[in-house]
Amino acid sequence: MANHAYLRVWTRDFSLETMIAEFARFMTTAPLSAAQTTFSELIVQAVDATETPVAEWDLRPLKTGPAEVAALAAQHLNADTAYIASAKWDLWGFDIESLKWQHKPEPLVLTCHGQEYDDGLASTAGHFMADLGFEHFFTGHGGLLAPGAASNPFNSSDHPLEHTFRRWMAASGNLKERKHPTIVQLGGSDRARAADGAQRALV
Repeated sequence: MANHAYLRVWTRDFSLETMIAEFARFMTTAPLSAAQTTFSELIVQAVDATETPVAEWDLRPLKTGPAEVAALAAQHLNADTAYIASAKWDLWGFDIESLKWQHKPEPLVLTCHGQEYDDGLASTAGHFMADLGFEHFFTGHGGLLAPGAASNPFNSSDHPLEHTFRRWMAASGNLKERKHPTIVQLGGSDRARAADGAQRALV
């Protein structure tokens, strides 16, 4: 299974009283898709991920921004709770059939972890976490194409699609053509300064 890339953020004064307001500010840093500029879902998850969510909202018809998402989250304010907001952002991805890059919406999930959620998961996963999607959007596929069809899943270049992809990416400039714009997008606006560390780690 392909790995995901994550951004984890801790703040100095994180507490039950401040976390929803800080979550709202965290959501404003997200460069949402031009085709979908609002959040699509909010899940309120108590205790840990094995429990049934306390509340879920389908936000697609409501055109919901960070302030509205935060207001919904505040209805279930508890230290043992996580708040999970889903949206889309635009990333460059390689289409193996056309051998062309495509700029299209991909999932973006932003989470606020209460300090007591999942036995203090926030200490390692961040007070706030962004699931940025599959890591190959930032690093290149590196053997992720059709691994199940390869005789050796750890060296999938024997698959025709992977072989074609590797040959194409070996050409001068093709690897960097869209990866650099995608990585820069993590810190491309003044509001996204929190992502600078992730950008440096991924370059």
